[in-house]
Amino acid sequence: MYNFMYHTPTEVCFGKGVLADTGALVKKYGGKKVLIHYGGGSAVRSGVLEQVKQSLDEAGIAHVELGGVVPNPHLSKVYEGIELCRREGVDFLLAVGGGSVIDSTKAIGYGLANEGDVWELFEHTKKASGCMPLGAVLTIAAAGSEMSNSCVITREDTASKRSYNDEIARPRFAVMDPAVTTTLPAYQTASGCADILMHTEERYFTNGGNMELTDAIAEALMRTVMKNAKLLKDDPDNYDARAEVMWASSLSHNGLTGCGNDGGDFASHGLEHELGGMFDVAHGAGLAAIWPSWARYVYRDCLPRFKKFALNVTGVENVGTDEEIALAGIEAMEDFYRAIGMPTNLRELGIAPTEEQICEMAHRCYVASGGPKGSAKKLDESDMAAIYRMAK
Repeated sequence: MYNFMYHTPTEVCFGKGVLADTGALVKKYGGKKVLIHYGGGSAVRSGVLEQVKQSLDEAGIAHVELGGVVPNPHLSKVYEGIELCRREGVDFLLAVGGGSVIDSTKAIGYGLANEGDVWELFEHTKKASGCMPLGAVLTIAAAGSEMSNSCVITREDTASKRSYNDEIARPRFAVMDPAVTTTLPAYQTASGCADILMHTEERYFTNGGNMELTDAIAEALMRTVMKNAKLLKDDPDNYDARAEVMWASSLSHNGLTGCGNDGGDFASHGLEHELGGMFDVAHGAGLAAIWPSWARYVYRDCLPRFKKFALNVTGVENVGTDEEIALAGIEAMEDFYRAIGMPTNLRELGIAPTEEQICEMAHRCYVASGGPKGSAKKLDESDMAAIYRMAK
């Protein structure tokens, strides 16, 4: 195992009816005038937005609103939020939505606390010195941004989707009522489950510093998500299944399942970011579409981990060679994705990139990664292009 530091300062308020606690939490963390940042779909349909505003009103906290966040959140909306907050004298940010909304909120927080263009952070030409405090009211279990240090934003004019990670952007609190996710479309629920699984798998498939206890936590998390994703496909109102998935969302991306290892692989995320930037696909679905090809491309270089995954997560029998078991595990994962309505290749995702587009995405991924990417197998630009081709 490797040395590690584990820091999860986010206060979690979890369960039925906890939206009513939002105002008190904002007040606890010093908020006097709040930006409510949201998308407009699930937050409005579910009534969450109105409940949050009522809670703020009852706590005597002034607020302004900015909706319109889209999946693969746009830099232009971040700029709009920065300008609004400065004009209105906002001192606390409140994300009401899923990962896209929370990421957009974090980016606004960076823009308010740092001089210059916030996009410089995402190009990694500058490091953040601060971030305006923020909280999250979660409406979609997927990205884990409600407890993570990460943030992903898309710049529309260049179709560049880039991430920036810093501990200072972790939300002060996360309000999570699983019941509010019952209004989500089935595809969005399944895509969220794929995202949760991939946040865990990225940290699991490594060639360095793995811990037995961390592995056991990760494996239990993945088995739990797979079980409950299937339950939700047939019974979307199942509160207990919603609760399991929502808590898994937070634990998958708050650093817990990476304790003691080399930091994880995250090549699949890098590859998907370029798909999202170019084709605006749902993040979880894009990850599900790229993972089987990535796995078949790298498994020989990380064979013990793929065998362990096959046996302990997908439940294949311990029969045959290590390579046969590993491949059976990859096939079992594909079967799971199809069972919950997720794609397993780019064709099923609904896109057909040209060779020129494949080369462009591979180049962008390589540049954004700062060179070779991965832990299961170090991928250079030609490897990235080969995986995109395999995924077609």
